[in-house]
Amino acid sequence: MRVIAASLALVLASLTVSAQDKPRARDLGIPFDGTPGALNAITDVRGVEVGVSTIVRGSGPLKVGEGPVRTGVTVVFPRGKGSADPVFAAWFSQNGNGEMTGTTWIDEGGFMEGPVFITNTHSVGVVRDAAIAWSVKEGKTFQPWSLPVVAETWDGALNDINGFHVKPEQVFAAIDNASRGRVAEGNVGGGTGMICYGFKCGTGTASRKLPSPEGGYTVGALVQANHGGRAELRIAGVPIGQEVAVPAVGPGGLVQPAAQEQGSIIIVIATDAPLLPHQLERIARRATMGLARTGATSGNGSGDIFLAFSTANDGVAGAQREIHVNMLSNSRISALFSATVEATEEAIINALIGAETMTGIDNRRVEALSHERVRELLKKYGRSPPSKLRD
Repeated sequence: MRVIAASLALVLASLTVSAQDKPRARDLGIPFDGTPGALNAITDVRGVEVGVSTIVRGSGPLKVGEGPVRTGVTVVFPRGKGSADPVFAAWFSQNGNGEMTGTTWIDEGGFMEGPVFITNTHSVGVVRDAAIAWSVKEGKTFQPWSLPVVAETWDGALNDINGFHVKPEQVFAAIDNASRGRVAEGNVGGGTGMICYGFKCGTGTASRKLPSPEGGYTVGALVQANHGGRAELRIAGVPIGQEVAVPAVGPGGLVQPAAQEQGSIIIVIATDAPLLPHQLERIARRATMGLARTGATSGNGSGDIFLAFSTANDGVAGAQREIHVNMLSNSRISALFSATVEATEEAIINALIGAETMTGIDNRRVEALSHERVRELLKKYGRSPPSKLRD
């Protein structure tokens, strides 16, 4: 078992390094508003750790229970996996054709206890059970019972989703490799088999650092993107989806992009600003605007569910008597709204740029968005920055 675990760790590590070496949206010269943090990732928020577990196995015809498998698990720890201290949190459903467990207690208590997990639609249950098992074993439950937050998007176009290939071992692997460093993007973790705007998509992240006069706070976003119709996609205002022709179906079984929105997106927003739950709900709502900047309209079939948390006010959840908490004045919160919109937009585009063409069940193939085509269209529409910024 130790040999197997070690081999799995090496595979996961190699996947992470590979993902980190790939170009990101800014590397293509895509202009974005705002100033990113050092990593331009949700892990720029102090204490936040992200881990992924990726399963890519098999090829050819679909055999339910055997594969091909193109799925995984992503986990976000607000204070790192070594902490059981809850964080103030809130959530928002832009369109509720999806699932995020644990939100009833977030509404009621104002805190999120433990990490956020994201996986495929039909693996929410096993991930939830494994999350509870881990928290019990490690003594990380805040209450005698555990109500973990697990969200999903559907990867059934490429993955044997009804084969239930996510097991507790994959959840534990994502937890074990969670770190505060760079975050792998594209075909990794829960985003492995996802598609957005008719292109291969998946996991993406970005951050914004506010200037000192506005508090110097950091806002980070992480998305699992599986949404949008091809014609909707816009990057930096450029109608990319309308400009990129849909390839003809070839012998590889190319998956044709849907004419209408029928996917989902999970957006997790983290900040170190001292915000209370009602303010964090306002932050979560602003993720819709970052999503809209990329062209989405959140159709009937889309599960667009957003969560926001603050890593400030540590230790307050366990107080047994009156306790003082810090709260940012509402008169100072608008800069955080802007940062949320900007980070969300860039995280979605990073999910697209970081993804690679994938072939899944029944030899279905989903093409990645061409980086060169993006550069050409930015230039065509006058959205390319000066050449010195692209060097």
